Amino acid sequence: MPSIPPPPEMQADIEQLAREIHQAIDAEIGELAANLATTDDAHLFGDNEFTIRALAHKIAARAVERHLTRKKTDTKAPA
Repeated sequence: MPSIPPPPEMQADIEQLAREIHQAIDAEIGELAANLATTDDAHLFGDNEFTIRALAHKIAARAVERHLTRKKTDTKAPA
């Protein structure tokens, strides 16, 4: 899917969502950084790779949750 630049009027909304996502995933980013910093190269893959991947999936899930939460509160009229 090609990336189309968002219209300028959406920029404030995009920046606000980015701030909300940053706040929501702060703990996971810290955990990911600690994992990478404390793992030697010989053990970076294998079981540790699954830990890293699980954190990445958790980060993505939280981002989607934030987006969906905002959509639910942005409703202007009953569906």
